[in-house]
Amino acid sequence: MIGILAIYKIENYPIWIVILMSLGLITDIFDGIIARRMNISTEKLRVWDSNVDQFFWIVIIVSVFYLRIDFVLAHMLWIGSVIGLELMSYVISYIKFKKTIATHSILAKFWTISLLWFLIDLTLNATSQIPFFVCIILGIILRIEINLIIIKLKKWTTDVPSIFAVSKINKGIPIKKSKLFNS
Repeated sequence: MIGILAIYKIENYPIWIVILMSLGLITDIFDGIIARRMNISTEKLRVWDSNVDQFFWIVIIVSVFYLRIDFVLAHMLWIGSVIGLELMSYVISYIKFKKTIATHSILAKFWTISLLWFLIDLTLNATSQIPFFVCIILGIILRIEINLIIIKLKKWTTDVPSIFAVSKINKGIPIKKSKLFNS
């Protein structure tokens, strides 16, 4: 729907895009919380959740960037840095584990909120400064952390809250997980 709004620029499309982005994030947050509370959050479900989230955000980003291409072109180095680090994490994961990533780190939750903040700002104002800067910095830090998690993990796993939990995971020591943030 967001892609259609972006392409056809239906009346009040920026408002509708912002509403749909926000609803998408809210439902993503609650579907995870509900799955964990109902104890139906399996490894396979977590991987599927990551893949669906990835698709959702790609559609949103492509749609908003299509609408605000001048901003994107002016900031391509920064945007490309985040995309490059993201692609690197997939390559490293596939080389090392022959699987996609599904770390669901806590920092990823904060980055997603900053991404939404940035995309709302860009959608409504055709530009962004502070939200863009916060999103890029958190995005780079997050992707470096995810790459380090993948490199340091001995065995593929989901729901790694941060790089600081990897040594415990590698030793088979249970880590404390938040019912709110990860299973």
